[in-house]
Amino acid sequence: MTATETPVRRFLPGALLAIGVLLVFSSRSQSIVPLIGSLQTVLPVWEGLNTTDQKVTDEEKRVAGMTDYVARVFWKDSSNVAFTTYVGYYDRQSQGHSMHSPKNCLPGAGWEILETNVATIASPASGNVVVNKYLLKNGTREAVVYYWYQGRGRIVASEYAVKWNLLHDAALLGHTEEALVRVVAYVPRASELPAGSTAAQAHASAEQLGAQVASRLLTEVARVIPPSNKQTASREQSPTRSNRTMASSLD
Repeated sequence: MTATETPVRRFLPGALLAIGVLLVFSSRSQSIVPLIGSLQTVLPVWEGLNTTDQKVTDEEKRVAGMTDYVARVFWKDSSNVAFTTYVGYYDRQSQGHSMHSPKNCLPGAGWEILETNVATIASPASGNVVVNKYLLKNGTREAVVYYWYQGRGRIVASEYAVKWNLLHDAALLGHTEEALVRVVAYVPRASELPAGSTAAQAHASAEQLGAQVASRLLTEVARVIPPSNKQTASREQSPTRSNRTMASSLD
């Protein structure tokens, strides 16, 4: 191999994958797979906290492209938010209507990403699951965010794996439904902690709360999204189920 061939060989797999995604999204018939339960039933309350539903504007929903969502703030008082949750569901994904990674969206909302990592969350319904874990800062506030992608029988942290699974399932299964799940746990201020608490203890408190919420979300989201690939594929073989081409949904 010559020196001039190396860059071509290096980027060829990514280029082929991108071309494959475009071809699949342009030609493969995709099934619309609705929720089997209401997102409004996902973690509606948390003991000891007040809850407020958040609404996104029509423009924000158009840009994000989700079919349905639930977003909530859990708080002790108006100046003390404990955590927020977001679940956005896509009954099918297409060009311009697919999930956006929080690592790209959070900076746009004013958050600075200080650390990126992964964490293992224990869930009664899913066992031990690896999710993304970021440390954020916005002004004087810090927060720990956990997020993952859940659908078609998988719970995935890696954006690369999500894209590959999307291509694979679009081509072979004909459906691409999926949910983006996120919890943001705020690091308590010094005034919100027992006297003598350290910054490390404040961060640990946020991490523990975020992990507890994430565990609940894993179970409750699994209850309302469609079942695994095999079960969904079997259901889609019914002659009464309608298909729409993805090409007709492209802008």
